[in-house]
Amino acid sequence: MAANSFMVPLGTPAPAFDLTAVDGGNVALTDFKGSPATLVVFLSNHCPYVRHLEAGLGALAADYGSRLSVVAICSNDSVNYPDDDATHLAEQAARAGFSFPYLLDDTQEIAKAYRAACTPDFFLYDSGLRLAYRGQFDDSRPGNDIPVTGSSLRAAIDALLDGEPVADPQHPSIGCSIKWKPGNAPV
Repeated sequence: MAANSFMVPLGTPAPAFDLTAVDGGNVALTDFKGSPATLVVFLSNHCPYVRHLEAGLGALAADYGSRLSVVAICSNDSVNYPDDDATHLAEQAARAGFSFPYLLDDTQEIAKAYRAACTPDFFLYDSGLRLAYRGQFDDSRPGNDIPVTGSSLRAAIDALLDGEPVADPQHPSIGCSIKWKPGNAPV
């Protein structure tokens, strides 16, 4: 079922996290302290919206290199959606060329803290880890024949890195709703 991202207020501080990566070890928000820009993106392996743009996301991260810290988080219920377990997420990371950590939010508390609603859901933070952009990757969607470029997110990253305000309007991301465990869905 398709869902739009919530438009979290700009300037909101990034919620802390310390999560297990699909390839082992832990990654925390504090690991990105001092980065000029940090992108936190909620993804999944089985969602057609994510699959549509995943290679473009891998390319975007590579294009910005050390100027942009990227971390992906999967908060889906992997018991009921086994394509979103650690093994399948690692396969996705390899397939899409992800050079960034891919984390597991098994409790789904981090998705709630970020107010993530869908996959993909993008949250771009400035050097002080304050929200500067939340919204779509670009105008491309599965089946609409618009090329995947990451133009909306790239414009936001470029503005942030140039010390400029990110332009309005910011359009919500659209994707598969997060697959909440029974009783975990936000109210």
